[in-house]
Amino acid sequence: MPTRDNWQIGRKMDYPYEGTPPKKQVAYIFDTNKCIACQTCTVACKTCWTSGKGQEHIFWNNVESKPYGGYPLKWDVTIAKKAGVATWQGARLGNQTIFEGLQPNEPPRGFRPDVQDYASPNMGEDDSAGQVDKGAAYSGMHPNWMFYLARICNHCDNPACLAACPRKAVYKREDDGIVLIDQERCRGYQECVKACPYKKSFYNAISRTSEKCIGCYPRVEQGLVSLCTEGCIGKIRLHGLRTSEGAPREDHPIDYIVRIRKLALPLFPQFGTGPNVFYIPPIHVPDVYLDQMFGPGVEEARKMYRNLKTDKKLLGALLLFGASDRMIDKFAVEGKDGAEFAVGWDDKGQEVCRVPFTEAVSIRNHLDEKRQAYRQNTP
Repeated sequence: MPTRDNWQIGRKMDYPYEGTPPKKQVAYIFDTNKCIACQTCTVACKTCWTSGKGQEHIFWNNVESKPYGGYPLKWDVTIAKKAGVATWQGARLGNQTIFEGLQPNEPPRGFRPDVQDYASPNMGEDDSAGQVDKGAAYSGMHPNWMFYLARICNHCDNPACLAACPRKAVYKREDDGIVLIDQERCRGYQECVKACPYKKSFYNAISRTSEKCIGCYPRVEQGLVSLCTEGCIGKIRLHGLRTSEGAPREDHPIDYIVRIRKLALPLFPQFGTGPNVFYIPPIHVPDVYLDQMFGPGVEEARKMYRNLKTDKKLLGALLLFGASDRMIDKFAVEGKDGAEFAVGWDDKGQEVCRVPFTEAVSIRNHLDEKRQAYRQNTP
C-alpha cells in the first residue's frame, strides 16, 4: 500500500491512494472558548445547502455539547473504541490509524450509524453543566464541566470517504483541497458514510446518493469565507487557504496559528485522515479528555491562550476571527503604545480589515452644554 507523510501524527502512514498536495488547502480554526451554541452557523448552512427533500437529518454544520452530546449519537465514542486509545511518543503516534493493519482492498475501519442515531441533533445539550433538571443524572460521575464543539467536514488531507468509495465518486480539488462527491457517479452505497470517522458524510434516501459539506466552494472561488464563518455571532471562526506546498508562512494567520505556534489542534489526529478543521482547546476541561480529542500539545496550547495579552502577534491573529467576509491571506500587527491594529489583506494584496487591539472609548459629560440638556439612562 502507498504511504503518505502525515505531519499531524509525526510519521508516514498507509493510505490506498498516492497523490500530491493541492496548491493550497482550505482550512478552518474554531475557538471553543468563545462558542455559545447559538446555532447561527447551523441555520446559515441548513437554509442554504440542505433544505431539500431527504435532507431533513443532514447537518453539514452542527454544534454539539461535550462530553455527552454528539451527532449522530455517540459518533466519537464508537469510532474511538474501534481505533483504540491513542498512544503518543512525543508528537509521534504510536498506534495504527484507521487505514493501517487492514487486509488488501479493505476499506478504512469505521461504522455506519443506525437511523435512530440521527434523531436527536441536540442530545446532551447543557445537561452536564447541571443547567437543566435532568443534569442531576450525571452527578457523581465527574466534576461538572462542558463545552460546545462546532463541527463541519474536515476536508482532510487523507479523506477516509475518498479511500472507501468503490465508485471513485469522492475527489479532492487540486486548487483548494475541498473534498466533494460527484453526484453523477455516486450510487448511494454509503461506504463513505461508514468510513468517515467524523460522520460528516450523509445518505439522502430520496436522491439515493451520499452528500457532504461542499466547503462553500462557490464562495471560496470568489475569495469569500464560508456561510458558517460569516454568520458566526461569537466570531469563533477563521476560514482561509493555508499553505500546503513549502514551509508555512509567518504572515499567514492560519499557518501562523496552526503550524508555527500550534495554538489550534486537529480533532482526533490519531485517525490519520489529516483533518483541516483546527480547534483552540477549551481551557477549563480536564487534560485526560482533551488529550484523546486533540492529541499532544493541549497543555502548551492552553498556556499560550491564557497568556495572549503578552503575545501581540498571536493576539493580533486571533483578532481577525470574523473581521471580514473575505479570506485573509496575509496579516500583520501595526502601531504601538496602546494604538495597535491587527491588519489583514486578501490574496490580491487588498486590505480587508483593520481591527484595533483596544476599542476607542468616548465619555460624554452628564450635562450637554450646547443643548442645555442632561444625559441620563432611561429604563
